[in-house]
Amino acid sequence: MADISVKTIEDLSLNAWPSYQLQLYDGWILRYSSFYTHRTNCVEQIGESTLPLPEKVAYCEGIYKRWQTPSIFKISPLTDPALEPLLVERGYHVEHKVTNMVMDFAEVPPVEPDLSGFEATAAQPALKFRLGHRVTNNWLTGLFALKGTTNKVHLRIVPSMYAAIPKDEIVVTVLDGEGCIAATGLGILDRDFIGVYAIHVRDDLRRRGIARAVVQTILWEGQKAGARYSYLQVVSDNTAARGLYTSLGFTPLYDAWFRVKDEKTT
Repeated sequence: MADISVKTIEDLSLNAWPSYQLQLYDGWILRYSSFYTHRTNCVEQIGESTLPLPEKVAYCEGIYKRWQTPSIFKISPLTDPALEPLLVERGYHVEHKVTNMVMDFAEVPPVEPDLSGFEATAAQPALKFRLGHRVTNNWLTGLFALKGTTNKVHLRIVPSMYAAIPKDEIVVTVLDGEGCIAATGLGILDRDFIGVYAIHVRDDLRRRGIARAVVQTILWEGQKAGARYSYLQVVSDNTAARGLYTSLGFTPLYDAWFRVKDEKTT
């Protein structure tokens, strides 16, 4: 496995998934997205700090109170070790843990996806895989439907977050027999990496190998575009997803988690 650093993956992830708003503060970045996801609505350490931690945490809590979203801090191997004990004292609990996985194409070359299994049969209509190079409104509408997104603020601001992605994209759309979006996937190209994002499959079509084919498509197309490595983030206790990614050649690099302030202590 190539020597891939945590800092590289953290930088790539920030590039690939912009927040709706952000502020820079003494080596920290304060991200806001009306709590669409934890990682787009949290404080992350991106550089050296000079101010006292209690002062900084209190400042961040004030900003998130103004934003009317929970105060959340991301804890990763890059985080100042003194921060987490302070957060615990201030009433923060762990709410979300993720595992960051990487893949070296020199060791595990991507394989061209076999889509023949998704052709029409007597029992099943065909599933059609479509490739694009930019997220469209139609893709976003399908993604929202797959995720069950109904929050009016999210429906308004999330399209602008996808539009702000500053890198080349590989957009995968899977259509069912009626032309409705049944699955999505998104690859973000940056340096020598292809990041894997937005893997979602409609509930009634799961366990048919669709997610595997979507990820394989992203990896295959990413390699064709010059990528030598891949990375992704998965919820740590999602054993099915982790099993899929492991079988494709991904290995864990590091864990991260999010500490959220208890409402009763706010």
